Amino acid sequence: MVMDNDMLFAGTEEGTILVWKCDTETNIPELTAQMKGHTGAVCSLVLGANSRLYSGSSDNTIRVWDLQTLQCTQTLNGHARDVTSVICWDSYLLSASLDNTLKVWAATDSGNLEVIYEHKEEHKFYIFQGVVALFGMTDAEAHSILFCSYNDNTVRIYDLPSFNERGRIFSEQQVQVIQIGIGGLFFTGDAAGQLSVWKLLGVPCAMAS
Repeated sequence: MVMDNDMLFAGTEEGTILVWKCDTETNIPELTAQMKGHTGAVCSLVLGANSRLYSGSSDNTIRVWDLQTLQCTQTLNGHARDVTSVICWDSYLLSASLDNTLKVWAATDSGNLEVIYEHKEEHKFYIFQGVVALFGMTDAEAHSILFCSYNDNTVRIYDLPSFNERGRIFSEQQVQVIQIGIGGLFFTGDAAGQLSVWKLLGVPCAMAS
């Protein structure tokens, strides 16, 4: 789910994105629209600039939605398996997939998004391939870093834009959620239901995504 002003967007297993709007008189959210287009479950939602919503799905696609019209303006093809996570970083869109790739998308002169970079980690066993979750922030020196959870129960930390690995977090179960707090804290939630609190050395200057 994501919030945009007075609207709440929630992805469903059937591929529909439900839109609720808060009633100013009753202060109770009301279902006002359904955004249809995906043929698989909506796995990730992120708000972008210029009133755009990006949705990643198990149908292997990313859809770009205009929040003024609630219409899909572009379908991004490029991943071979479920798109598990999408985030915005500066003027770029980053996507992760169970096909074991991270893709960086940028707008062309026509305004459409195209892949400008792809990152893929090699794993010893195919069964462990796949990217589960992404989250980004800046470190104490204002360098952008990306947290990337893999199916092999690791979270790899990359410098952006180089994608050089600067460290790993090891977990007993697959890390499915990564969130950033204040004061250099960040949190991971794994498949066993365990929430872990971590401290990044130094205090981050600002949230990157």
